[in-house]
Amino acid sequence: MISLPFPFAAKPHPPAGGVVRRVLVGGKLGDIKRLPRYFATAVLGATLIWAPLLGYLKTAPLSFRSTTSLIMPGSGASASMNVNGIGQATSYANSAFASNAVSPTETYKRLLGADRIVDAAAASLNILRSELGQPRVRLVDQTSLIHFETTGRTPHEAQARGDAILAAFFAELDALRTDEVDTRQDSGLQAIADYRASVADTRTQIEILQSSTGLLSVDQYDALLGRHLTLDDEIQTQRATLSKLAATTASLEAQLGLDASVAAATLKLFADGSYVALLDEVARTEVAYTEANARYGTRHPRVQAARAARDRSASMALSMAQSITRLDAQSLSAFDLAPDGARAQLLAELVRMHVEVSGARQQVATLERQMAEGQTALDTFAPTAAKMKDLERDFSVAEAVFASAIARAQSSKSDIYASYPLVQVLENPSLPEKPSSPNRMLAVMVGIAATLMLLISLTMGWIRIALISRLLTKPVARS
Repeated sequence: MISLPFPFAAKPHPPAGGVVRRVLVGGKLGDIKRLPRYFATAVLGATLIWAPLLGYLKTAPLSFRSTTSLIMPGSGASASMNVNGIGQATSYANSAFASNAVSPTETYKRLLGADRIVDAAAASLNILRSELGQPRVRLVDQTSLIHFETTGRTPHEAQARGDAILAAFFAELDALRTDEVDTRQDSGLQAIADYRASVADTRTQIEILQSSTGLLSVDQYDALLGRHLTLDDEIQTQRATLSKLAATTASLEAQLGLDASVAAATLKLFADGSYVALLDEVARTEVAYTEANARYGTRHPRVQAARAARDRSASMALSMAQSITRLDAQSLSAFDLAPDGARAQLLAELVRMHVEVSGARQQVATLERQMAEGQTALDTFAPTAAKMKDLERDFSVAEAVFASAIARAQSSKSDIYASYPLVQVLENPSLPEKPSSPNRMLAVMVGIAATLMLLISLTMGWIRIALISRLLTKPVARS
């Protein structure tokens, strides 16, 4: 029986081992029958690559990114204030980068991403925190720059979110600095209160001592002591002057042969015109008596009349002298009866010297009395002055410490950058011109790269039999 070939009869399948070998090794390079399978694989792979990419680019919402830059100055700041009678207050803020133990940029990086910063920024924008998202903070090495980024669906929304983060960041910095200053001030209030109590207690002790002793200050005691020493020098000077005046007066009395009281009475008596006239009358009657006695005998009536006139004039002069000087006749007998000319000047000088001696003697006595009183006051105030000096020194020290504590407390208020250094905005939140996501260019480049890798893979699969054969037939190098 002759069998004719049937065109639609099923072709015999190759053995199973041959199929596996064909899958692993591949066909010949010129086998065009493999092309549909490779083409289908390429289309399927390209579809799997480009379909998600195009779907992402078509459906993904636009996202814009706003960038902000902050900078921290590297130098510190100092200020000094001198207050007359109180002291000096100095404020100094160290450089933010003076210590290697703490990095202020890392601190501010953590603060920018803190929950309360993000919550405050979201509240200011009236949105949820999940909608705002977390700012992306980046530090630039070897610089004091801090960059952070915020995203939004529109350019203005991204910029507004950057402004909100920035405002919340600076508000939190101000709050932290204020809290630090308040904490420092509260910790120093107790010390200031103790210093104030110490000053008040010392002041009370000084007032009690002043009221009980009458000594107002150590300066008063020093003034009394200085006055006492000056008074002692003055007494020594006055004693020397008195000795000199007394010696001069004694010498002048010896030269004139009478004392100062007689000289004064003489000057007073001869200053009276009536007495001088009586002396002239006594002299005239004395001359008449002498002439009559020389011409006539002692019993002659003229001589007796002249003697009687003389005695009468002398008696009247003596009576007037007693009346003027209040002295007796014996004292008047020592009078100088010729006080005219240079002798009168000497008598006046003697009287003046006697007056000066009396005044100097009284002045010395007064000064000695004052010195005795001053010595008594010094002896009384000496223990009090020593105690008051100690109290005033304690008061000065307590007042200086109190003023210094107040100055430190006040100057610490200006040192607000001690723990949280100064930070400035180098670049305000930018207004992006194009969206940052989705990145179309990047997506296209990724798709092209994936497609190229697929084509390279298919090409290597097409020529794999040649590659495998070359590897198998490659001679092994002998050592």
